[in-house]
Amino acid sequence: MIQPERIHPLNDDSPRPNGTYILYWMQASQRSIYNHALEYAADLANKQRLPLFVIFGLTGNYPEANIRHYQFMVEGLRDVRDHLAERGIHFRVYSGSPDEVALATAERARIVVVDRGYLHHQKLWRKEVSEYAGCQVIQVESDVLVPTTMASTKEEFAARTLRPKIHREMKKFIAPVTERELLVKSGIDHIEEGLNLDDPHLLDQFDLDRSISPVREFTGGQTEAERRLQLFIETKLTNYGTGRNDITATNTTELSPYLHFGHISPLRILIQLIANASPSDENVAVLIEELIVRRELAINFVEQNEQYDSYKSLPEWSIKTLDKHREDTRDFLYTAEQLEGAQTHDQYWNAAMNEMKLRGMMKGYMRMYWGKKVIEWSPSPEVAYETLLYLNNKYFLDGRDPNSYANVAWIFGKHDRPWGERPVFGTVRYMNANGLKRKFDIEAYVQWVESLSDGAE
Repeated sequence: MIQPERIHPLNDDSPRPNGTYILYWMQASQRSIYNHALEYAADLANKQRLPLFVIFGLTGNYPEANIRHYQFMVEGLRDVRDHLAERGIHFRVYSGSPDEVALATAERARIVVVDRGYLHHQKLWRKEVSEYAGCQVIQVESDVLVPTTMASTKEEFAARTLRPKIHREMKKFIAPVTERELLVKSGIDHIEEGLNLDDPHLLDQFDLDRSISPVREFTGGQTEAERRLQLFIETKLTNYGTGRNDITATNTTELSPYLHFGHISPLRILIQLIANASPSDENVAVLIEELIVRRELAINFVEQNEQYDSYKSLPEWSIKTLDKHREDTRDFLYTAEQLEGAQTHDQYWNAAMNEMKLRGMMKGYMRMYWGKKVIEWSPSPEVAYETLLYLNNKYFLDGRDPNSYANVAWIFGKHDRPWGERPVFGTVRYMNANGLKRKFDIEAYVQWVESLSDGAE
């Protein structure tokens, strides 16, 4: 069953009477399983006795994306194509701005279904399609557990203010998503072929930033996401609550890139966890906090704060305290280029930066330390913010999404509280290398990253 709270008509148009198919414009939820938007579109297709056509718009100028992100995404799109073919669903990827691709294919659609996006450009694409499609356009939210507007209609101060709202509603949304068998599997044979996803030179036609390489360790797609989920449940879940922040171990799911590209649903992860462990299990509870509460807090941030990608998005108290200390002496100052090159005096920070460059990932605790040090080593908090967002979005596979903006903002006090006052940071939380030494074998982490570098040569 698709809960009505997930379904949002984007315009008042009626279905096009002579439309020859139901169109699902897949953009955010790049998967064929546990996809509410896809199954809602399949329901419509069956009710209308029409085939279902799924399309994806591959633009060559997605904001801040580079060859690393594109390769991972195309791997996932191949996976979608293969799984949809098994269900008798037509799928095409076309080159162009996603809204223009959707409008071109909507000309023959009776109804258009789209998944939900939260960033400025994603909302703009959907707005354009809803205004000019000439038929009914329906948005179905499928990348959160509790629908965004049901969870909260205002910007939440912190996890503690959103948590009770999520927990109050979440049980009604923990339900399997059933794949619909299509009644009509033919009838759109004359559609344009689209891009050849198997072409090894597919991405050569796009003017992409190739200054960094695709990652070797992670392959995109729902099949790989499912494999990693099962591996986590079988080998890591029992240690997750206490071990997730151990930077010398691999106790995390490492599913954030797959969540970013919509290769796996948070609902799917949660249902699999519950099927393999008690909901009262501390490890499951901790994962629910991060997968559902914290992740949906980030989505609440970008949904409710129009300046989410700006220093101005920060809370008033943190802006004031950082401004008060902007003239404080910094023991070290580094340019963005030096930071990007991991050329600082701090070998622990350099290791974190190199992990990020090589893997497109970073151990969670190091991610916090990495960000805090950039505040300390930048000439102003505004420069620190711009540098962090640039590096985050360039190198992380899961960059450029609500979690990215919320994580960077957290470094500066968002969703946090004031702490003891100190130079440069004011009352914004501070972290130092001594904390790393107390909690972890930080030297082992440095050696591990060095081994990654050796393998990359």
